[in-house]
Amino acid sequence: MFKRKNNEIENFQVDERLTHIAFIMDGNGRWAKSRGLPRKIGHRQGAIAFEKIVDECLRIGIKIVTVYAFSTENWKRPKDEVDAIMNLLDDYIEKAKTKQNVRYIFLGDKSILNDKLKDKMIELEQITSHNEKILNIAFNYGGRAEIVHAFNELANQGKKEITEDDISANLYTKDSKDPDLIVRTANEQRISNFLLWQCAYSEFYFTKVLWPDFNVAELHRIIKDFYSRKRNYGGI
Repeated sequence: MFKRKNNEIENFQVDERLTHIAFIMDGNGRWAKSRGLPRKIGHRQGAIAFEKIVDECLRIGIKIVTVYAFSTENWKRPKDEVDAIMNLLDDYIEKAKTKQNVRYIFLGDKSILNDKLKDKMIELEQITSHNEKILNIAFNYGGRAEIVHAFNELANQGKKEITEDDISANLYTKDSKDPDLIVRTANEQRISNFLLWQCAYSEFYFTKVLWPDFNVAELHRIIKDFYSRKRNYGGI
């Protein structure tokens, strides 16, 4: 990781080419294991990194941030690890209520969550719905399940012929444009059922950095790499 002068960091800003960035926050467990610590400690450190990175994204002018916090497959993990993640979300929601400078949207199926947590998520969405900048938190989320959900919504609407716009308008992300850039940490090079419909023309960046170690300098470096790419959207 390289060092940069404080004024370089403070003056760093994005332009209209990058309005939506998404993160697959991977490596919490490996970070903890490499230090001989329980996996739940890794998730706690990951939560700290998450707050810092989201704050920086919003500060530098990114209008939409999406994070993959808990997938539909993550229920297979040990109960104590799942409970720790649920508690971290609960704590974060309480903290988020005091900020209210961003619109919070939870992507995924809330129905399987306990009523107390589900009600808190809905309340946070409601009290921040007037804000322009968006933080999407994908929780109990799966890309395939999201597409199935959209088709079921369209079926309930009586749609006979379905367009791409119809599908997009019934996804969990209906209030967000598709991501310009998707970043995955921990040296894994797959998308793991994340934003399958929305990533059609996204740029991808895979970094070796484990999520708890992901910092502002690494974020800025990846954004600079994004700006070096030419996006043709199928053209020349």
